[in-house]
Amino acid sequence: MRIIFKLNCSKIYIEIQHLWFEKDDRMWDEIRKTFSENPKKLRVVQALLEFGFCIKDDGKIYSSFGDIFIEIPYSKIAEALQVDRRVVINTVQTLLEKEELKKIFTGIKVAGPSFREIAKLLKCGVVEIHADSHEVGIIASVTELIKNENVSIRQILADDPELYPEPKLTIITEKPITNTNLTDKILEIKGIKSVNYIKED
Repeated sequence: MRIIFKLNCSKIYIEIQHLWFEKDDRMWDEIRKTFSENPKKLRVVQALLEFGFCIKDDGKIYSSFGDIFIEIPYSKIAEALQVDRRVVINTVQTLLEKEELKKIFTGIKVAGPSFREIAKLLKCGVVEIHADSHEVGIIASVTELIKNENVSIRQILADDPELYPEPKLTIITEKPITNTNLTDKILEIKGIKSVNYIKED
């Protein structure tokens, strides 16, 4: 799952954390236990999380933001994932049958747009950080350093290590960061492996 934080934190993060996320990550344990013998269904579940799609009691899949729900046809998801349409339908039915998974997948909402690909057009800065996903306090430590540069943050995107082979933390700032010494300070934070600034062409 790609978790998107905004200035007041995102709805998707708040809702999922409130429902279930704990240190032992029971959500993924339950997903693996339920779908481990069917990799195609597991891929459907991963796609739902990655794109922030929710399901409803009517068994249909939606992209939702606020009170707006846009139905996503089974056939389109099946085509994109190269699986049979029935695989998508059966996966949704299983999610609705599992009480804990149902809470998660009926509660997901799209957090909003990612500014990552258009940051240059918006004259924003982009900081990409690779770090140990299990290390506590990385986001707080990095954002504190950026705050000390008198730069505000527009958006933070954190890749879920269960979905991305090389997860990264992407921070969109109101303007590019020019202090070259900031890299060394960020690398001193426990758990951080690398820092990359995406510069304007």
